[in-house]
Amino acid sequence: MLSVRKAVFPVAGFGRRFLPATKASPKEMLPVVDKPLVQYAVEEAVAAGITQLIFVTGRGKRVIEDHFDKSYEIEQVLKLQGQQALLDLVQNIKPSHVECVYVRQPEPLGLGHALLCAGKLVGKEPFAVVLADDLLVGEPPVLAQMVRVFSHYDCSVVAVKEFEPEESSAYGVVSGRYWDERVMSIGKIVEKPAPDAAPSNIGVAGRYVLMPSIFRHLRAQLPGVNGKLELSDGIQSMLKDEQVLAYNFDGTHYNCGTKLGYLKATVDFALCHPELRGSFDAWLRERICDGNAAR
Repeated sequence: MLSVRKAVFPVAGFGRRFLPATKASPKEMLPVVDKPLVQYAVEEAVAAGITQLIFVTGRGKRVIEDHFDKSYEIEQVLKLQGQQALLDLVQNIKPSHVECVYVRQPEPLGLGHALLCAGKLVGKEPFAVVLADDLLVGEPPVLAQMVRVFSHYDCSVVAVKEFEPEESSAYGVVSGRYWDERVMSIGKIVEKPAPDAAPSNIGVAGRYVLMPSIFRHLRAQLPGVNGKLELSDGIQSMLKDEQVLAYNFDGTHYNCGTKLGYLKATVDFALCHPELRGSFDAWLRERICDGNAAR
């Protein structure tokens, strides 16, 4: 049985929607309450049994590497101040058995191109792809659900969700034949189609478990009209040779690549946070009732 040990995190994008906040800090480091988006993504991967994290970075992304590295100065200060709880928190950002590897994407030429940059590090084994600005919450974690599906069917798996028809241009859109309420055999995948051209209202939600054959198909692709090499086009090419499944995961999706999705995640996570949930819930209810929110 094939195991999934590696995960690729494409984190080289500019984060245009969040400028100027992302001018000097990556969008993947935007905090949802007290953890950056990329840490939620890493925790999900580790919970799925991933032991090697491959970050495809770009200019200005060094802070991501620093986040998962040891911080001697902070740890020493916390130790001297007797802040053991905070010290444990900082030291356990990444488990000791998990390895972080970094590779550069010299230009933002699409998700497919980002994966090709990681190809030598992935090698000839199945791997996961995790988009940090898609924040997924499930029990068990969504990537763990997908690894289970992959292990059962022994083929590539893409996480999907239903979306409103007018939102099609924000997703890779799939169609196919459902085997049961959660698993579909993909017949077609289209990257960000216009609503009148979308084959369905089922879209990819930022998680993939892929066979290494995807690299061969990506290398054979030509860039699209925007000059980018899209992963969806590589998957469509894969369908000529092998089966790819869409998995309608059990959980909640926050599209934190948009301001609205990011704010929704922040509010929901604050309402569940052990330090904040009571006081934040009370404040939010009062704020809604009196209508005095800042404008």
